[in-house]
Amino acid sequence: MVRRFAMSNRSRHYPQKETLFHAENASVLAPAGQACNRGGWAAQAAQVTQAAKAVQDEQLLLAVQRMSFLRTGEKVRLCQAVNESSRLRALSAADVQEIVGRPITIEKWQTELLLSEAIRDMAYLRKAKARFVSIFDPAYPPQLRETYHPPFGLFVRGILPPQELPLVAMVGTRVASTRGINAAFDLARELSDLRIWIVSGLARGIDSASHRGALAGQAGTIAVLPRGIETIYPSSNKMLAASILDRGGAIATEYPPFCAINKYHFPERNRIIAGLARSIVVVEAPEKSGALITAEFALSEGRDVYVHKACAGKPRNEGADALALQGSKYVQSATEIFADWGWLGSDTSVKKASFLQNKGSR
Repeated sequence: MVRRFAMSNRSRHYPQKETLFHAENASVLAPAGQACNRGGWAAQAAQVTQAAKAVQDEQLLLAVQRMSFLRTGEKVRLCQAVNESSRLRALSAADVQEIVGRPITIEKWQTELLLSEAIRDMAYLRKAKARFVSIFDPAYPPQLRETYHPPFGLFVRGILPPQELPLVAMVGTRVASTRGINAAFDLARELSDLRIWIVSGLARGIDSASHRGALAGQAGTIAVLPRGIETIYPSSNKMLAASILDRGGAIATEYPPFCAINKYHFPERNRIIAGLARSIVVVEAPEKSGALITAEFALSEGRDVYVHKACAGKPRNEGADALALQGSKYVQSATEIFADWGWLGSDTSVKKASFLQNKGSR
């Protein structure tokens, strides 16, 4: 298996795993590093459903999603404390601090503004045929819920990947070489033909090639945006985004509709890409590529990080080559990834391979 080495950002960003659910009979969610445990995910979904069965108020969930001053675990506790939007109106800033258990900085506590924005969000989601999948929702990706800082929810257009299948994230530079573009497309198509969904960020270069490769295969692909779901970023990829939706894939973001892009959204988006996937492949990345941030998040969550062999030693690949020097494994085919997962050469892997071949992706 890929060695997990000391390149973790956990201490810098997320010093400890959030305890998300405190309701009676709901235990703390499984620790990171247990990705693709379908039995564990089923138990986790049952815990979430039991712990949060009363939190079904869409207006409340969307209003709380807009509270950027709260962490995910704090948003969960607030929702469980009030249960419905009418009770949120009665809370003061001091009440919120008591519920979350710490002092918080709020310039203006305006519940009516938050609730009116939530109504606007609800109207837009219905018009756009999109939806908000909160962390309480059984449809929320279980492998993302396991991470150290999961988003409170995702705004989604399209169809989320099947929960019983692992996903592979593919990332790299926006200014990619022809070699890198071809390598990303070919590997994504091969994985897609084996019913493995591809996750990426819809950026130019490697991301776009990975999405296109997935669309050329049999499975879907999910693009994670760094801004509100109403605007495709970059705009040059509007047609690609439409193709993703037409082919049964998904576009997702944690940012509410009409939320403008900000530079800190990119690393936040990258943590979701890493969190959705069992493994990540860095196809081509220079020394300061944003793809390395995604790799850091993946490593901090105990996920596998691979480096594509096609670009090894090339001038634009210093960052990815550095990952390989620190322990990441070079790969260039789906077979090599499956072998590293332990899916080849055993009775268990034969069953998994049969499952993949017979499982529809849409």
